[in-house]
Amino acid sequence: MITAFIFSIHFIFSLVIFTKKWQDENLSSGFLNIALIAILFAVGWTITGMIAKLVMEPKGLGIQFDRDTFALSLLTIVEYFFYKFYYKETSTVNDTEKQ
Repeated sequence: MITAFIFSIHFIFSLVIFTKKWQDENLSSGFLNIALIAILFAVGWTITGMIAKLVMEPKGLGIQFDRDTFALSLLTIVEYFFYKFYYKETSTVNDTEKQ
C-alpha cells in the first residue's frame, strides 16, 4: 500500500511537471523533464536499494514496510529536496523591484 502511494506521488508529480513545462516552454521540454524524472527515479531506486540492503533485512519492519518500501521512502525524501531546488522559480529583476 505504501509502495503504491509512492508510485502514485511520482506519477502525479511527473504529470504536473510535464504540463507546467509544456505550457511554459514547449512540448519537447515537457518530454525531457519526464525522461529526467524517470532516469533519476530508476537510478535513485537502485542506489537507495543498495543502502537499504546494508541497513535492513528483506522483511524490513513488517509486511507493509519491507526493504523495498524503505528504499522508495528514502528515495522520495531525497528527491523532494532535489526537485525543490531544481524546479524552484527564479525571480527576475522586475519581480524583486518595489514600485
